[in-house]
Amino acid sequence: MSKTHRGIKYRIYPTSEQQVLIAKTFGCSRFVYNKMLGFSKDAYAKGEKFASRNKFNYRLTELKKEFLWLSEVDATPLTSANDALAGAFCNFFGKRAGFPNFHKKKSYGSYTSKRIQSSNNIALTDEHIKLPKLGMVKAKVHREPAADWKIKSATVSQESDGKFYASVLFEFEKPDTGYIADITNAIGLDYASDSLYVDSDGNVGSSHKFYRESHIKLAKAQRRLSRKQGSKKEEPKSKNYLKQLAKVGKIHRHIANQRRDSLHKRSAEIANQYDVVCVESLSMRSMANSGFGNGRATLDNGYGMFLTMLEYKLADRGKYLVKVDRWFPSSQICNSCGTVHPEMKNLAIRTMTCDCGLTMSRDQNAAINILNEGLRILKNST
Repeated sequence: MSKTHRGIKYRIYPTSEQQVLIAKTFGCSRFVYNKMLGFSKDAYAKGEKFASRNKFNYRLTELKKEFLWLSEVDATPLTSANDALAGAFCNFFGKRAGFPNFHKKKSYGSYTSKRIQSSNNIALTDEHIKLPKLGMVKAKVHREPAADWKIKSATVSQESDGKFYASVLFEFEKPDTGYIADITNAIGLDYASDSLYVDSDGNVGSSHKFYRESHIKLAKAQRRLSRKQGSKKEEPKSKNYLKQLAKVGKIHRHIANQRRDSLHKRSAEIANQYDVVCVESLSMRSMANSGFGNGRATLDNGYGMFLTMLEYKLADRGKYLVKVDRWFPSSQICNSCGTVHPEMKNLAIRTMTCDCGLTMSRDQNAAINILNEGLRILKNST
C-alpha cells in the first residue's frame, strides 16, 4: 500500500458575486507571484541568494500588511502562488525549465486553495462544492470519490471560453494490484510530427490535426475580432469586442477538448494492450522552435501530453513506461545488424537502407531501436 493522488475536474456554476471573488483571487495570486519574483530578481542583482520558500512566506506576511486588500480573498491561494514560484526556481536551477517569467493579466486564470483539516474548508456534496470564501458553489458532480479518498486541495480555473471548473485533488492508499508485467508484451514508440507516433510494429497514431482542421473557422473569428473596438492597444473594449473574444475562446477550447479526448483514448488503448512501452525522453519545447520547421505540427499533436497520460495510466495498471535518453541515435542504427548510418541525420531521408538487406521506414526502424534499448534499460534496473 502506498499513498497516491488523483484529481477530478468538475464544472462549476458560480453566482455573479462568486465570480467577482474568483476574479479577485486570480488577481491577488498573480500579484503575489509577480511581487515575489521581483523581490528575488532584485536580491540577485544585489549579489544575494534567491529567496527560499520560507522567506517567500515571510515576505507574504509583510505584503498583507502593506496591501490590505490581499486579505479579502482566501489566504491559501497566496501561499500556493509562493509554492509555485519556489517550484519554478527549483526547475530552473535543476535545468528542467527556463527562468520564471512574470504572469500577465488575462481574462481567465486559476488559483489553488489548500484544504485545512480542522475547518473542513473544502468539501464535496451531490450538487455543490464547498470552497474557501466562496461557500457552496453549484457544480456538476459527475463522479464521486471513494469513501477513503481525502481532499487535499482544489484548483479553481476559468477557461478561455468563460466556463469555470474546480479540479479537486484527492489522496488515498493505492492497493497493490499484484499484477506481474510481462516484458515480452512490449512496444516501442517513435515520435512523428505528422501522426503523433509510429510504433515498432509499423502502426501510426492519430492523424488528426485539430488546430489545422479548425484553422479557417478560427481565422475568420479572429479577423472579426481585429475589427472590433478594443482590438488596438490602450483602446477601451466594446461589448461587441468582448462577445467576439468569447467566440474565439470557445473555438480554442473546442480544439483543446478534441485533442485531449483523442489522446486519452489513444493512451488508454496502449496501456490496456501492452505491459511495457518504450519511448524517447524528448524536449517538446526544443522541437517546437523555428529551427525544425514543424513547430505548429509539434504543438498540434500534443505528444508531451500524450506521454504524461500514458505514464500514469501504465503505472495505475502495474505496468512500465521506459524512457530512452533523447541523445540515443535511434534513427541512425540499423535494427537488424547494428550498423550506424550517419547519413540518417538528414531528416529528409525517410527510408533506412542497410547493406545487410534491411529496407524499412525510418520511423519504424527508430521505434524498434527504442524498444530494444528500453528493454535493456528495464532488465538492468530490475
